[in-house]
Amino acid sequence: MRQHRRTLRLLGSLLLVAMAASVTGAAPAPAAAPTPLDRVIPAPTSVSPGGSPYRITRGTHIRVDGSREARGVGEYLAKILRPSTGYRLPVTAQGAGGIRLRLAEGPFGAEGYRLDSGRGGVTITAAKPAGLFHGVQTLRQLLPAAVEKDSVQPGPWLVAGGTIKDTPRYGWRGAMLDVSRHFFTVEQVKRYVDQLALYKINKLHLHLSDDQGWRIAIDSWPRLATYGGSTQVGGGPGGFYTKADYREIVRYASSRHLEVVPEIDMPGHTNAALASYADLNCDGVAPPLYTGTEVGFSSLCAGKEITYDFVDDVIRELAALTPGRYLHIGGDEAHSTSHEDYVKFMDRVQPIVAKYGKTVVGWHQLTGASPAKGALAQYWGLDGTSAEEKARVVKAAQSGTGLILSPADRVYLDMKYTKETPLGLSWAGYVEVKRSYDWDPGAYLPGVPGGAVRGVEAPMWSETLENSGHVEFMAFPRLPGVAELGWSSAASHDWERYKGRLAAQAERWDALGVEWYRSPQVPWSGQ
Repeated sequence: MRQHRRTLRLLGSLLLVAMAASVTGAAPAPAAAPTPLDRVIPAPTSVSPGGSPYRITRGTHIRVDGSREARGVGEYLAKILRPSTGYRLPVTAQGAGGIRLRLAEGPFGAEGYRLDSGRGGVTITAAKPAGLFHGVQTLRQLLPAAVEKDSVQPGPWLVAGGTIKDTPRYGWRGAMLDVSRHFFTVEQVKRYVDQLALYKINKLHLHLSDDQGWRIAIDSWPRLATYGGSTQVGGGPGGFYTKADYREIVRYASSRHLEVVPEIDMPGHTNAALASYADLNCDGVAPPLYTGTEVGFSSLCAGKEITYDFVDDVIRELAALTPGRYLHIGGDEAHSTSHEDYVKFMDRVQPIVAKYGKTVVGWHQLTGASPAKGALAQYWGLDGTSAEEKARVVKAAQSGTGLILSPADRVYLDMKYTKETPLGLSWAGYVEVKRSYDWDPGAYLPGVPGGAVRGVEAPMWSETLENSGHVEFMAFPRLPGVAELGWSSAASHDWERYKGRLAAQAERWDALGVEWYRSPQVPWSGQ
């Protein structure tokens, strides 16, 4: 009799729900569908959807091969998934099924991967740890955005069935952070590194010195940091990285498979150094510290031998701290340096970089001198840059100089979106999301050989940016588009399709606590 009453009550409840739906026109909530495999950013090389999705459950294990590198990627993935799922997700080398991270020979290159998903599990296969890591970023984006939260969420945690095969178009996919105009702490840099990693960025270019501040401790010239680093734009307290701080940034970036590229800008942009040591000035008189935003007024003294002793010491100490291949020597906006002195300076400094085992990177003005063999020039000109200047860059590329493309009116992330944008500058124009995305690095400078373009980089200058929220607001939603330009094939480039994928990222940014700009060019949900 009790069972009969329970059945009647259940039928009555279902009838009430059905009646309410018929009155209101509401339909029962559909079961959650997994994110389609082709909805991720950057766009994968190939996608073959099909089969049943995989569901992460309380019994899921993260299975890795015996290598330390694969285990490291597995632990990284577990730390992302555990807070939101509430599951243990042990990382183990035993068993089958679940989420498997596998290093194996294959057509993956240094950073490519294959992701296979089905009812029995998800397998990410790569030849190198960086490929596994990038595959994990794709897996994150295939899971609901709530997976990024730091408290238990309801799920379900479904991964669509099928296969992704993915390799990058370019080996250099960078982001630059200017820590000189405004200083950013180690923790703030780490936060940006994590955001870059989600979109498969693999270079972190740190602009460590400028007129407004010197940000890295150099033992042989200690006043560079203690005095030259004591202020910033607007007169704030500034700051600098100890060598231990810098090593921690390098370590953390490496754990996210980003290579740190340090920059000491010279011979211009050097007021902080000139203020710290009078002997570096041609007249032997140290200028005052500078907290404004003008450029082009400072210069190391190309005619004094102490200048090259200084450069040698700085590069020697910085190279010893930096395991990556590259060291950036700046070279832009040296308006107070004569052309003859500029050429002389670069002819002296580039061999010093090579002496300490690093490859020279410089802003594209380096092509006005004689770029060293193997050097990379970072182009930051505009669509409207003079034909003469572009021709000089093209000629250098034809002669073997590699190019990193950072056109300021496309990918300078500190440019305002519109005239109403409360942060940023506008000297290169206004750069909305579509403009930032809608260009092809391989065809941007006619006459440049295809192999000369090594990749793209999105600089973030900090004249107006004082904290992580400011950086994020200017980076998102433009940064994912730059990442896609660097990773995805030119054939996949399509603004109409891209903006839909970009709109879907907003929920993830919200879950991560990222500040972002609600561009009217993108069909955000609820808009």
